[in-house]
Amino acid sequence: MFVGVPKEIKNHEYRVGLTPASVRELVSQGHTVLVEHGAGSGIGASDEEYRAAGATVLPTAKEVFAQSEMIVKVKEPQAAERAMLRPGQLLFTYLHLAPDPEQAKELLASGATCIAYETVTAADGSLPLLAPMSEVAGRMSIQAGAHCLEKAAGGRGVLLSGVPGVEPGKVVILGGGIVGSNAALVAAGMGADVTVLDRSPAVLRRLAAQFGTRVKTVHANKDSVEAAVCQADLVIGAVLIPGAAAPKLVTRAMLPKMKPGSVIVDVAIDQGGCCETSEATTHDAPTYVIDGVVHYCVANMPGAVARTSTYALNAATLPFALALANKGWKAAVREDAHLRRGLNISGGKLTCKEVADALNLPYTAPETLI
Repeated sequence: MFVGVPKEIKNHEYRVGLTPASVRELVSQGHTVLVEHGAGSGIGASDEEYRAAGATVLPTAKEVFAQSEMIVKVKEPQAAERAMLRPGQLLFTYLHLAPDPEQAKELLASGATCIAYETVTAADGSLPLLAPMSEVAGRMSIQAGAHCLEKAAGGRGVLLSGVPGVEPGKVVILGGGIVGSNAALVAAGMGADVTVLDRSPAVLRRLAAQFGTRVKTVHANKDSVEAAVCQADLVIGAVLIPGAAAPKLVTRAMLPKMKPGSVIVDVAIDQGGCCETSEATTHDAPTYVIDGVVHYCVANMPGAVARTSTYALNAATLPFALALANKGWKAAVREDAHLRRGLNISGGKLTCKEVADALNLPYTAPETLI
């Protein structure tokens, strides 16, 4: 199979779909890998390293798209990239379609087959291709939030760790999954006052066993969420419903009740955000203020630590990329029900129920296409 790796073009996105080591694996199994010039520069991987791994380096994304049967990316295709997709071509990347009707419409019109990292499942029901970036984003959320709390950044002027004689900052984490538990790990390590809210008793028990008394756990409902958010210095939005739009847990009405200069880091922004006032931002302009509350809603947080993120992501995605290249997408998803859950669009049909429901579009069961 001809596998293409274009350079990412989303704002401040420095990750790359395949590392040189991943290219070498694909080439060793008989595939041709076409890499756009400079695609790996953001992780410090030169064109020469890709050539040494067996790749062919092409000057432009247009040539990569035109010659490739499968495109491997990191972020959702931007408008210019969607215009280069063609019927029968395979796209393997993060998509996050539920809050993005324009992207969904254009991918459906392209005729391409689109498999989304974020809806591929594992035997235990987890999301193995989302997990590594959730780990990165969860840890980064505290780093970003701590900076935003600085007075020069618009925050309250609170040091999360506190100092002797001054209490630490209050961190409230909405959701105890991978993002939430990694955020709690870093926040507790800094010495912050950390509370995690989740509606699953099993998740709360897991967090209690993991952190002991360093992290407080609270069952999430409307009252407990509002009470915690209004007391927080830093709120981390870490909720996820696989494939679907994130629920709006922090309402506009709560913002005036929050502490002036408090911060919301909405990691759920890829799925539309869990705060009613959240709008996607970029690394160029990461924050805005509403009712005195600083909102940090960067939609590709892990892109800022591109080298760590790319290698962590490739360790998870490469086995699936190899299966798709070795077998073709139909056989691969027919044989692997977990990879089949990643099939979001094929031949102009929407094949992910959660996305179809979120966008109010017709749903086609993937089994009917393979």
